[in-house]
Amino acid sequence: MGSLITVMLLGLVLGVKHSIEPDHIIAVSTMVSNQKKLWRSTLTGIFWGIGHTSTLFIVGMVLVLLKGELPEVWAMSLEFLVGIMLVYLGFKNFVSVKTAYQQTHQHEKSSLVKVTIIGFVHGLAGSAAMVILTLSTVESIWECALYILVFGVGTITGMLIFTTILGIPFVYSKTSVRINRGLMQAAGTVSFLFGLFYMYNLGVTEGLFELWAK
Repeated sequence: MGSLITVMLLGLVLGVKHSIEPDHIIAVSTMVSNQKKLWRSTLTGIFWGIGHTSTLFIVGMVLVLLKGELPEVWAMSLEFLVGIMLVYLGFKNFVSVKTAYQQTHQHEKSSLVKVTIIGFVHGLAGSAAMVILTLSTVESIWECALYILVFGVGTITGMLIFTTILGIPFVYSKTSVRINRGLMQAAGTVSFLFGLFYMYNLGVTEGLFELWAK
């Protein structure tokens, strides 16, 4: 029992660490940059974490129960999808700065749905690694399920804290349109450029394009 608790605590810590990986933070920053209230930045982190954990749990448990393994080309292709998403988010964030001050309540609701989808996509990309990590850590199916959920709680907690902190400069610069828009454009530019680098690294450096050609 003691060892299981230790493993779960490890999962919690790893979940927090996982939440602040560069591609996660950059993607969510494009959403946080559009928020004008700090509590909405916090919600952004929560909803991203929910989407991320949902995918990890569903896909992870299916692979564990079927004792399957995601082919390398599929795992890398899902990672490549993250790069495409980062480029899209960056571009959309950059060009939509001028309309950022015309958001409606309905738009705010849709933004949380969008954040959940972003988390969902990130979960797809990380599901293969999650299964490998889980199987190397626990022994039974129920322990696998519990570990992934605890890992998810850590991820949600980490992202919640980080998006709250990240939201501070965007929220408190809202009285200065020039500074606020500059920060939003910076977030979009970073996401766009990092997404291009992410795809190049996967496709060329790690050989995904060669796998697609086979």
